[in-house]
Amino acid sequence: MNRLAGVTSPYLLQHADNPVDWWPWSPEAFEEARRRDVPVLLSVGYSACHWCHVMAHESFEDRATADLINGNFVAVKVDREERPDVDSVYMEAVQAATGQGGWPMTVFLTPDAEPFYFGTYFPPEPRHGMPSFGQILEGVRSAWADRRDEVGEVAGRIVADLAGRSLTESLPADRRPPLPEELHGALMGLTREFDAVNGGFGGAPKFPPSMVLEFLLRHHARTGSAGALEMVQATCAAMARGGIYDQLGGGFARYAVDATWTVPHFEKMLYDNALLCRTYAHLWRSTGSDLARRIAVETADFMVRELRTEQGGFASALDADSDDGSGTGRHVEGAYYVWTPEQLRAVLGEEDAEFAAARFGVTPEGTFEEGASVLQLPDADGPVDADRMASVRQRLLAAREERPRPGRDDKVVASWNGLAIAALAETGAYFDRPDLIQAATDAADLLVRVHMDWQARLHRTSRDGTPGANSGVLEDYADVAEGFLTLASVTGEGVWAEFAGFFLDTVLLQFTTEDGALYDTAADAEALIRRPQDPTDNATPSGWTAAAGALLSYAALTGSELHRDAAERALGIVTALGGRAPRFIGWGLAVAEAALDGPREVAVVGPQGDPATTALHRAALLGTAPGAVVALGEPGVDEVPLLKDRPLVDGRPAAYVCRRFTCERPTTDPEELTERLGG
Repeated sequence: MNRLAGVTSPYLLQHADNPVDWWPWSPEAFEEARRRDVPVLLSVGYSACHWCHVMAHESFEDRATADLINGNFVAVKVDREERPDVDSVYMEAVQAATGQGGWPMTVFLTPDAEPFYFGTYFPPEPRHGMPSFGQILEGVRSAWADRRDEVGEVAGRIVADLAGRSLTESLPADRRPPLPEELHGALMGLTREFDAVNGGFGGAPKFPPSMVLEFLLRHHARTGSAGALEMVQATCAAMARGGIYDQLGGGFARYAVDATWTVPHFEKMLYDNALLCRTYAHLWRSTGSDLARRIAVETADFMVRELRTEQGGFASALDADSDDGSGTGRHVEGAYYVWTPEQLRAVLGEEDAEFAAARFGVTPEGTFEEGASVLQLPDADGPVDADRMASVRQRLLAAREERPRPGRDDKVVASWNGLAIAALAETGAYFDRPDLIQAATDAADLLVRVHMDWQARLHRTSRDGTPGANSGVLEDYADVAEGFLTLASVTGEGVWAEFAGFFLDTVLLQFTTEDGALYDTAADAEALIRRPQDPTDNATPSGWTAAAGALLSYAALTGSELHRDAAERALGIVTALGGRAPRFIGWGLAVAEAALDGPREVAVVGPQGDPATTALHRAALLGTAPGAVVALGEPGVDEVPLLKDRPLVDGRPAAYVCRRFTCERPTTDPEELTERLGG
C-alpha cells in the first residue's frame, strides 16, 4: 500500500500513485522493516529535480520494478526540502563513499537506519558503465540474504566513521573572527579561482555565487578594493545577460550546465532568486548600475508574480520540465523557455523576429536541444531601440504564457521565506516600491501565524496555510531572524526585531554548544545516526553562518553581549576555512566583514512621515558600511534599545552612527550621513 496520499509535500504527492509501496520517513517504516527482516530503500529528492522525475518515470512507475522493491524492501520517500536533516546525514555518507552526490539520492539502510550501499540516479538498463536499477536491487537483496554479517560490518564502519567526525578541532582555540589579513587571503583565493573571461568561479557546471558576491561587495566597501568590485560587476553582468537569467519574465534558473552561463538547468528556486535579488540590489547601492537595478526589480517582481501563495508566503520552486505542447503529454526540460526562429516569426512577424533573434541570440542551429535557443542578451553593437525591445519582450512573454506552464512546488519553507523577506524589503525600500515591502510583511505575518508555535519554535514548512509536521532546523531560525531584522530596519516596526530575538534565543538554547559550535538540528530533535553539522555554504547560507550574521545584527540593535559573543565564537569556523575554501563559506566571510567594521549601528529618530526623517532613513539604508543595522523610531520610543535616549537635535530629526553603542555626534544632514556610511 502506497502511504503518500495524505502527506503535504508536493514531491511526495508526485509519487502517491506509484505502484511502489512508499512510506514517508517515520518510525513505523523502520518497524515494518524489522518485522519483515528486509532492508530499507531510501529515496531522497525534491519536486523541481529533473533526474528525480526521470527515475520516477523509468523505475518507480514500472510495475516489474515496483514488484521487486515491494517484495524485498521497505521503500521510504523523503523530500529533502522538508527534511534537510535526513538528506544531510545520508548525503554525507554518499559523498564519503562515492566521492560525489546529487539527487535523486538512493541509499539502502538496515532497519536501524544504518546505510550500507549508496548511489544517486540509476538507469533502467545498464548504461555508460553504470548498472541498472534492477541489478542494484537484486544485488542488495542477495547481499542481505546471503552475506548479512558483511552488510552489518559495512554499516557499522560507516556509522562509526560519521559519528567520529567533529568540527570542534577545526575551530581556532580562541574562537575568534578572521583578522583583516585573513579576509585579504580569502580575497586572493577567490581571485585565483575567478573566471576572468566568463565571470563567476570555476568551470562547468556554474552556480550563481551570490554569497561570495556579498562578501566581495562588503570587502570593497571596507577596503576600497577595486579587484573585489570588478569580480562582482563582471559576474553579475554575465549572469544577467546569459541564459541562466529569464530574459522575458525575470528570475534566475538554478545553474548553468556550461561555463558561459548560456544553457541553464531550468528549475527556478526561491532561495536563488531571493539571494540574487538582494545581491543585485546591493550592487546598485554600491555603483548605481542601471543593469543591477533592472535585474533586482525584475527578480523581485518574478518572485511576487510566480511564487507568491494565496496565504502570502512564497512557494519553493518552479520545475525545470513542462509539457512540450505536442499533445503527447511528454514533459521536456526547458520547453517553456526556449525558442526557435520559426516560433519568433509566428509571434512577431518577419522584421521583428529578425530583430529579436539578433538581440536574444536565437539561431537556426540553436543553443539547446532540437535546434531551440535559450534567450540571452549579449551586448549590442550601437544603440538599441528601447521601445521596440520592450514591445518584443512583451509580445514574446504573452505568447509564452499560452504554453503549458512548469509545475510549482507550493510548499512554504521558513528559511527560504526569510531570505525572500530580506530581499523584498530592501529592494522595495531602495527603489520606492512599497508593494514589495508589503509582500515581505505579508510573508513575515504568515511565518508568525502559521509556522511559529506558542514557544516561538518554528515549523519548517507549511502548505495551504497548514503547518507541516517537521520542526525547523538551524537555517530556519537564522534566516527568518535575518529577514525579520531587515524588515524592522526598513519599516521601523520594532516588533519584527522582537520576534527575531525569540528565534535567536532558541538558536542559543537548542543549537549552540559551549565551545561555540552549532548543530543543524535542535538538541530535542529526532535523533538520527549522526547529528548533522555543516558550516559550509551551499545553495544557501549554512545555518551556522546565517546564525552568526543574525546574532551579530541583533547584538548591534540591542547591545546584547551574549549574542555578540555567540556570533564571534561562531565566526571561528570562518577563520579556519576562509583561506582554504572561500567559495564555500562566502556568507561567513560577509559576516566577518561586518564584524570587522563594527558593524555600524544607525539610529534614526524623528516623527514618522516627516520628510526629514524619511531622507535620513533612506540615507541610512543606502549606506554601504558592511552589515550596518538601522533602527527607526519616534523620539522617546525605546522599543529597540539602539533608539533609547536618542533625542532630536534642535527639534529636528537626527541620525546617530555608533559602534557597540558608542556614538559619533548626531547629524541632521542626509548627505553627511551618506558620507559617514560610505553610500
